[in-house]
Amino acid sequence: MANCSMEELRTPVYLIDEAALIRNLEILQGVQQRTGCHILLAQKAFSMFRVYPLIAHYLSGATASGLYEARLAHEELGGENHVFCPAYTDAEMAELCKICDHISFNSLRQLEHHRPVWQAAGVSVGLRVNPEHSTQEGHAIYDPCAPCSRLGIPHAALGDILPEGVEGLHFHTLCEQDAAPLVETFEAFEKKFGQFLHGLRWLNLGGGHHITRKGYDLAALEALIRRIRETYGVEVYLEPGEAIALNSGTLITTVMDVVENGMPILILDASAACHMPDVLEMPYRPPLYGAGEPGEKAVTCRLGARTCLAGDVIGDYSFDEMPKIGDRLVFGDMAIYSMVKNNTFNGMPLPDIALRRRDGSCEMVRRFGYEDFKGRLS
Repeated sequence: MANCSMEELRTPVYLIDEAALIRNLEILQGVQQRTGCHILLAQKAFSMFRVYPLIAHYLSGATASGLYEARLAHEELGGENHVFCPAYTDAEMAELCKICDHISFNSLRQLEHHRPVWQAAGVSVGLRVNPEHSTQEGHAIYDPCAPCSRLGIPHAALGDILPEGVEGLHFHTLCEQDAAPLVETFEAFEKKFGQFLHGLRWLNLGGGHHITRKGYDLAALEALIRRIRETYGVEVYLEPGEAIALNSGTLITTVMDVVENGMPILILDASAACHMPDVLEMPYRPPLYGAGEPGEKAVTCRLGARTCLAGDVIGDYSFDEMPKIGDRLVFGDMAIYSMVKNNTFNGMPLPDIALRRRDGSCEMVRRFGYEDFKGRLS
C-alpha cells in the first residue's frame, strides 16, 4: 500500500471514497440505534476488506454466500458472521460451523443432512423461506419469488411444524427497492409463516434494501422493524450490500482510440464484460460524470472496450465536446457488484483498487498484474 495523488493513478482503477462510505454507514448505524435491529454487510455486493475495520465500527457484522466470503468476514471484519447458500458440501459445513454463528439452509434435506455437524457445534440455524410474493419490476433474473424459483422453501413444502433446532427464518426478495415493497412482502410472509414467529429467536429480512438512497422511506422501514420486534419478540436482521457502498466508488478509465462507424466510438481501457458485468447482465447504464443521454449534448459517442466481444459496449453517451485520446472518463456508483464480479476474459488486466481518504489523500490499495491472470488458470 502506498499514498498517491489522483494524477498518479493509472487506469483503469476503482476509486473508493471513504467519506461517502462513512455517510452510508452512519445512516445504517442510525437505523440500528433507533430500532435495535442488526444490519450486516452482504459481501456479495462489496468485499473490499481494506475498509472492513471501518465498517466494523458501524455494523453488526457480515453475511456470506458461501465458505470463502464467510472466511473473509471472519478474518477481516469480526462481529456476527452469517451465511446462506442453496447447498453446502460436508467439508464446507465442517469449516463454517467453526467460524459462523448463524447458518441458513435452503431446504429441509440440507438441514437434516448436516444436522450432526451444526447441532454439535451449537450454531444458530435457520431456514430460508419463499413468501411467493414478487415485487420485482423488470429484473426477473434477480427475483427469488419467480415461478419455480430454487431459492427458499414454499409454505406448502415446510408444513405446520418447524424442525427441531431451527431458531430463525430468512427471506430475501428485494432488489434495489424502497421500504414499501418490504412492508408488502412482510405482510405476505406473515400470512403464510406468521404461525412460527412467536417461537423464533431471529428473523432475517434479507437484502435489496436501498436504505442509503436519497428519498428512501426510513420511517416506514423503522416502523416495520419495531412492529416485528414488539409483536414477536425476535431479533431482526437486515443484510443490504448495495446500501453500504452505494455511490461511494468510481471507475476511472482512459480513452485509448476513437473509431468511426456510423457514430464516434470510443475505445476505453475499461470493459463492461470484465470490469462492470452488471452493465451486460442487468442490463445497467452506469452514470458517467459530465455526460448526458444520447442526443442531449453536442456530440454522442458509443463507449466500448478493447476485448474481442462484439457486445462489450458500455452504452451511448453525449458530451459537450468530442472526447480526445488520452482523456479520462469517470463512471459513478462503481463500488458495488464490480470488484466482486470482475474477471480477466481476453487476458484483460484487472483495475487497480484505490481509496480516497477523508482528508483528500489517496491510498493505492492493490495493483494487479499478469500473475493474477495466470493464477486463475492451469
